Amino acid sequence: MTKSVAIIGSRGYPSYYGGFETLVRRLAPYLVDEGWDVTVYGRKGSTTPDDPARDDRVKTATTLGIESKSISTLSYGLTSCTHAARRRPDVAFVLNVANGFFFPVLKARKIPIIVNVDGIEWEREKWGAKAKAAFRAGARMTAKHADEIVCDSQEIARRWKVDFDRDGVYIPYGGTDPGLLNPIDELSGHPYILMVARFVPENTMDDFLTAAIDLSKRWKVAIVGSSGYGGELDDRVAGLAANNANIHWFGHIHDDNKLFALWQHATVYFHGHSVGGTNPALVQAMASGAPVVARDTIYNREVLGESGLFVQADPIEITQTIDRLMGDSPLREQFQTQAKIRAKETYTWESVCAAYEQLLASYLPTRR
Repeated sequence: MTKSVAIIGSRGYPSYYGGFETLVRRLAPYLVDEGWDVTVYGRKGSTTPDDPARDDRVKTATTLGIESKSISTLSYGLTSCTHAARRRPDVAFVLNVANGFFFPVLKARKIPIIVNVDGIEWEREKWGAKAKAAFRAGARMTAKHADEIVCDSQEIARRWKVDFDRDGVYIPYGGTDPGLLNPIDELSGHPYILMVARFVPENTMDDFLTAAIDLSKRWKVAIVGSSGYGGELDDRVAGLAANNANIHWFGHIHDDNKLFALWQHATVYFHGHSVGGTNPALVQAMASGAPVVARDTIYNREVLGESGLFVQADPIEITQTIDRLMGDSPLREQFQTQAKIRAKETYTWESVCAAYEQLLASYLPTRR
């Protein structure tokens, strides 16, 4: 008997925007292989339809919404949940607690709701007071209406128990050992520092860019990412890359192999994410064998363990710690080995997707 799932809350399939999109690109084809009829909801213009890795068995649905930083998630969440409620899939897998406002629409149709709650959105610096309040209210609605919540880190699960008295299923993100890849031409033969991040304050962008100016006097610096909407940080990175031959800005990369190659051949990877749980970029950096310097947060320590160095959000400390690791080949090799072992043991897409499939399947009897 066919089993169906609607995946709601990402930018669509296939998309390379962020962590949710990475999860969808891995999970959707896996579910099809396991006999699921999969429909991924998304936004017009946010996917890569000619992606050679696209699985045509994955169905897609594009709904209307308002494309703006502040209300896009809510507007697309409303139209996606309404559309899915009419189609009545066996299970709805929803990404982002902001969609919690619309769960009564799905509940009215007796559709089980499983939610990946992501990080603590209402603590992100990029949001103003109204947006933070909206995310917090969405989280309360999620806690009330979701049949199951998924937490991508143990610390996120603890926060949801304390803040909302909800227990969550722990399923992290995964990484892939890419095998040996060729270095990127612009950086081939040079030691370099890599940062991969969305350009938002909580990813330590400002402090890293200040450090990058000093670091570029001795090393090449590669930066991957953008804000997605333009703005001050994009302009600053563009200016640095235009006026400094040792700073390379690659923008938003839509080619996994290119991104994996950047991680694999990086002398040091700086991970500045501060709000969230298990970050897919950090996990993939570990699986690719990149020696890591990470911002010191409970989330990054949970993922990295002893396989990296930790710093505060301070340009001087970032510079000194990266310089130290750039000059210490034995320590880099130690971190590479430890990180790859840790990623293989704990953070693989095979185990992540299998856990999601098992969880989704556990809710099928409620509809049958």
